[in-house]
Amino acid sequence: MKIRKVVIPAAGYGTRFLPMTKASPKEMMPVVDKPIIQYVVEEAVASGIEDIIIVTGSNKRAIEDHFDFNSELETYLEKVGKTEQMEEIRKIARMANFIYIRQKGPYGNGTPVLNAESIIGNEPFAVLWGDQFTTAEPPRLKQMIAVFEKFNDPVLSFVKAKSDADYDRYGVPEVKDVEPGIHEILKFVEKPGKSAAPSDLVADGGYILTPDIFQALKETELGKGDELWLADAINRLRSSHKLYACEVQNSQYYDTGNKVEYLKANIDFGLKRDDIKEELVEYIRNLKL
Repeated sequence: MKIRKVVIPAAGYGTRFLPMTKASPKEMMPVVDKPIIQYVVEEAVASGIEDIIIVTGSNKRAIEDHFDFNSELETYLEKVGKTEQMEEIRKIARMANFIYIRQKGPYGNGTPVLNAESIIGNEPFAVLWGDQFTTAEPPRLKQMIAVFEKFNDPVLSFVKAKSDADYDRYGVPEVKDVEPGIHEILKFVEKPGKSAAPSDLVADGGYILTPDIFQALKETELGKGDELWLADAINRLRSSHKLYACEVQNSQYYDTGNKVEYLKANIDFGLKRDDIKEELVEYIRNLKL
């Protein structure tokens, strides 16, 4: 069955970026001049997704406004001759069908997925976090969809660890090779550290799940911090599914929920921009550290 829908959880408080996130969504923090969540949506659309389901909380209205039409702004841009910017703004609202849900239930990253049950129905779907993204060619989610279409079981995305610190920050799978870039997940270890890591792969927050994940979530007890964890529910699927790891090719993972990684993302994307690259390079070269 075709993957047509993606759930993007975007209801967290963003405490690591306080006080900026006191009234503004962390997902709307810009990487150069585009909000983080737009990179996530663009990946989904480029992978053939039709319905974007964004699960929000309080103080998240800016996300809805961003992906909506703004006729007043469009009229102004057209009037002053900024037609390129006008078309760019107009294109954002036309990318996909956007659906918004307010998160209800216990805190935890499994709750927004469960909240989307009535919209997902009885079909497989994707989950991408709204405050981080991975660039890849072809897009990460498109690579994951190819794995799902081959095996029809849940797929999680992973990238190669770039440093020893990655093993302290992210989940690491124990895997059995199936074919190049595709592995069966035998076990998943959360933040094991370099010495205990069962592989050199780290999770980058992409999932394709089957609809029985909803029942698994309902049967999952609250875990660490009295939160409902998606990983705990995914582990319940092992009784009826194999789990596959898609090792994302030609990729760069941006954990923009982390302050240092967020700043690195802005530098990387700034250096790709012809309009600011030269000045940015000169500034970096002249830094006195």
